[in-house]
Amino acid sequence: MRHPVRPAGRFLHRLRAHLHRGGLIAYPAEGSYGLGCLPAYAPALRKLIALKKRPQHKGLIVIAADFAQLQSLLAPLSATEVAAVSQQWPAAKTLLLPVRQRVLPVLRGRGRQTLAVRIPDLATARFLCRAVGTALVSTSCNRAGKKACGTEREVRRQFGRQVMIVGGRTGGRKQPSQIIDWVSGKRLR
Repeated sequence: MRHPVRPAGRFLHRLRAHLHRGGLIAYPAEGSYGLGCLPAYAPALRKLIALKKRPQHKGLIVIAADFAQLQSLLAPLSATEVAAVSQQWPAAKTLLLPVRQRVLPVLRGRGRQTLAVRIPDLATARFLCRAVGTALVSTSCNRAGKKACGTEREVRRQFGRQVMIVGGRTGGRKQPSQIIDWVSGKRLR
């Protein structure tokens, strides 16, 4: 597709169906294209990790249109904590927040009790989550050790038809999002 996600129509229907069948998508994110899938669907997560050739012990980032889309993945937070976390976004800032125990280890990372989450500053990425009605996994669109894809053409060159492409422009950021452990306040990236 050459255009960003449309709010209605056949493309959006195909996109939702593709995700619910365990398909992978490539879409514009803040600095490059992102690779994504549904965060609670283990076969899709395994397919994404295999496609990227990414070590399985590393966790993945989940993006959302708003905090409500993240709540089913995160341990309950107080109203004060939700307000404080919500003030951080939208931004190219990923927070490690306490995770629900039932969240798949492949998503949070083996042995980890936190999940990396973000409400992106790129409106297109938030719109995509809103349009499909769920949070999405967001990892750079590249094979491990390769340069991240910045255009649809680069996505096609690296992945061919293995992913469904949501067209559009990236946010143009040169640096990846910050990663901050919310509990300790320590900046990890």
